[in-house]
Amino acid sequence: MRPAWLVTKMEDLAACPCCTVGVGGKGFVERTLLGIASFFKEAIFSEEIARAPGFLQHLDPRVKLFSFALFLVAASLMKKALPLLGLYLFTLLLASASRITLGFFLKRVFFFIPLFSGLIALPALFLVPGEPLITFFSLGGFTLAITKSGLSSAFFLVLRVATSVSFAVLLVLTTRWPQLLKALRIFKLPQVFVLILGMTHRYLYLLIALIEEMHLAKKSRTIQRDGLRKEQRWVASRIGFLFGKSRRMADEVYQAMISRGFDGEARVLDTFRMTRMDVLWLGLSVLLFVLALWIGGIA
Repeated sequence: MRPAWLVTKMEDLAACPCCTVGVGGKGFVERTLLGIASFFKEAIFSEEIARAPGFLQHLDPRVKLFSFALFLVAASLMKKALPLLGLYLFTLLLASASRITLGFFLKRVFFFIPLFSGLIALPALFLVPGEPLITFFSLGGFTLAITKSGLSSAFFLVLRVATSVSFAVLLVLTTRWPQLLKALRIFKLPQVFVLILGMTHRYLYLLIALIEEMHLAKKSRTIQRDGLRKEQRWVASRIGFLFGKSRRMADEVYQAMISRGFDGEARVLDTFRMTRMDVLWLGLSVLLFVLALWIGGIA
């Protein structure tokens, strides 16, 4: 007795619904895999940027971390929009000098803006009292309108967040990850925090690749549609399997680290050496920090 799938015509066969449901024949799993591939490409591209012969790449990571911390403090304390806009334009100049394409840089920066400031900036358009610019409706004593003060407050908030995120993205893009972690430890960031950050960054790629491999293995063995309910059970079981595998992997990695003499401190073979350019940049950063506070309305 031949199984039904063996005598079924090829045109009557279909992949699992989680792979095919969606616009253009691509379901949510397929779109997720495309996103994973894009994630890996951007991660590799970011590592290439950190090794490129740009301006920020040549700076000592300690000097770069300290100077960017000064700029972040300045951006958070400035009270005037025009000097803050100048500080933001300075980040674009640094990105260009570091051989980072502006399109790639702006995309990575403004991806975070709605997450950080959207929920606050949007209500500020209507709740901050002031002269109405655009009135949507007025009923009795209640008026829903975008005010001039609200628009100014929302713009200033978005500009502040964009400037801060730009400096953070520049730091990550132009510094290799082990060097950045070592610089954080030099500035006495807690050891546990740096270690967890490093392990998370390293094994995130491994777990994402494992998810992709599990789905491709399932898809390559699927001949006929099993039904959405069965596919959902399979996805739920893989979530549990991945959780258990990640726990086992964590124990195995820890035991391997202990057996190789790990004492709690992650060490990097790179040796930091300050050059004349580092000293000049450090002096310029302090000068810009004081100038930004003075022009920005603090001093």
